[in-house]
Amino acid sequence: MPLHVYQDRKRLKWDNGFMISEHTAMMANEKKEREFIWPAKELMTKDEIDRILYEAKLKNRAVAIQKEEMNEEGLYSPDVTGKIQGYDELGVFISGQKVDYDEIRSVEFFEEKKWSDLS
Repeated sequence: MPLHVYQDRKRLKWDNGFMISEHTAMMANEKKEREFIWPAKELMTKDEIDRILYEAKLKNRAVAIQKEEMNEEGLYSPDVTGKIQGYDELGVFISGQKVDYDEIRSVEFFEEKKWSDLS
């Protein structure tokens, strides 16, 4: 009985996009987050912003800050969330990102969900 030499299909077998379901679900979730339209929050006064930032720093609470800037489509970016890591005369540092005081449109306390929370 003659042996048949296996012919590898080379790239053909990989071009069909074999992906595991977890990866596909993750990509779909990221696309949904990118397409989400962040609504404009109520414009707060400087005193209201200062009061909430002061209390958040004092009590070590997380905040969600909506910046005044918009993207090229005229939509707001996602909120900057986290605990205040530091501050200077120009702004605050949250989650490794500096947010200048004059960029803040709205700030509110934020409840961080634990990774173990299934709800």
